[in-house]
Amino acid sequence: MSRRKKTKFEKWFSLNQHKRRLGAKELSDRISTDFAKQKKQVIHGDGKIYTHGSAKIPKEHFAALRKEFIGDSELCYTHAKLIVLIRREYQTRKHFAIFEHLWREEKKYLLKNLNTRWLVSAADTFSDHSDDKAIVGLCVAISCLINTVKMQESERYFVHSENCSDDQERIEKLQRNERVPLFDGVSTFAVGTDDTLRNLRWRMDKMSKINLAGEILLELFLRLSKYDTVFKRFKDRHTRHRTRWW
Repeated sequence: MSRRKKTKFEKWFSLNQHKRRLGAKELSDRISTDFAKQKKQVIHGDGKIYTHGSAKIPKEHFAALRKEFIGDSELCYTHAKLIVLIRREYQTRKHFAIFEHLWREEKKYLLKNLNTRWLVSAADTFSDHSDDKAIVGLCVAISCLINTVKMQESERYFVHSENCSDDQERIEKLQRNERVPLFDGVSTFAVGTDDTLRNLRWRMDKMSKINLAGEILLELFLRLSKYDTVFKRFKDRHTRHRTRWW
């Protein structure tokens, strides 16, 4: 059985939780809702430095986080700060309301300018706090999709499989529509011709018209075929034009 999530009562008596909120009021007061102005303000520096983990004190976390947005706008940084405050459970309702307002006003900008990490963080935030069950459901699907690819790419890294080459005989076997079982009734893709991902794309196109979570899901799905992931590598091997998904 997995470890259960702490109750609010247990969190109240957690010294670590109090440390994670220490100084949060000062930082919260600096959150601006002038989104148009922030889009024009670029964060300057020598180069991005990505955070890994988080400092217990919010002020230290914010300072480190700012370096992650060098070259980006203040609005992208504000989006991240809101997520941090929500995760630290500091005036959660207030900050989630601002977060929702930001997405209503600047959806197109955020979809274009946030990287994949922060789009997934946004989806996780909606999943945890939205009252809209359709949004929650799609955001869980987003997390499943990206974390599955992240696991696959991580395994590829630590077993050195990025150095492997294609077995053309096996690919030809799959393209002859020979079924190769994988697990529990699931078989391999017919690499180069399979229509599964195209059909998935069509379903996502419909989902993207329902709500903003559907739009985030489609944006991330398309990015997976842009960057070096299993989707991009399948795209590079694809030969049948009418079953392409990008």
